[in-house]
Amino acid sequence: MTSSTKWDKLIPAAIILFSVIPVLGGALRLAELGGGAEITPDNARFFASPVPVVVHAITVSVYSILGAFQFAPGFRRRRPGWHRAAGRLLVLCGLVGALSGLWMTVFYPKPADVGALLTGVRLVFGTAWAAFIVLGLAAVRRRDFAGHRAWMIRGFAIGLGAGTQAVALTAWLVAVGVPDRLSKALLMLAAWLVNLAVAEWIIRRRPAKPTRPARAGLVLKETR
Repeated sequence: MTSSTKWDKLIPAAIILFSVIPVLGGALRLAELGGGAEITPDNARFFASPVPVVVHAITVSVYSILGAFQFAPGFRRRRPGWHRAAGRLLVLCGLVGALSGLWMTVFYPKPADVGALLTGVRLVFGTAWAAFIVLGLAAVRRRDFAGHRAWMIRGFAIGLGAGTQAVALTAWLVAVGVPDRLSKALLMLAAWLVNLAVAEWIIRRRPAKPTRPARAGLVLKETR
């Protein structure tokens, strides 16, 4: 297996695995709404206005799963047409996912464990998600492919925030107990910041240096 083929499999698999919890959560929410589940204080807002949460669950799931394959370097090089077509769908899903999330943050009644701090954090990162996608789209239209890559990676990092948040909240629940409003807000903020930090590392890391045999072959070629 070549290095490119290995990363083509490992990177999408890791992203999809990381997205399993939020994707399953969205699927369960859709099943709950479609199956006529009992209305409780926790889900009443979704039954009262189901369209935003349905749209959000579908678009974010497509964004997470399809977007994973945009990070397979060999696959992207071999199928540039697929990369562009999938990218257009991802822009649409990302923008709709971000805007539907913002709508829910503003207009849905707040659960007991959501305070002003978490509401503000969600508004900031939801707006940033949409803005990064627009900046990435503007960059590729200018043929600025490096800028396009950077902005899209940042947007994808925010879009995957639910996966990191699920891990953080589960770890806190096991170690400490049910988080209060402040703890929940700080955990979700930390999860988004971790994702963005990883995104910046990916964007700024330098390409691997040529191996010694490759450099030796180059020198031999130049001396002929």
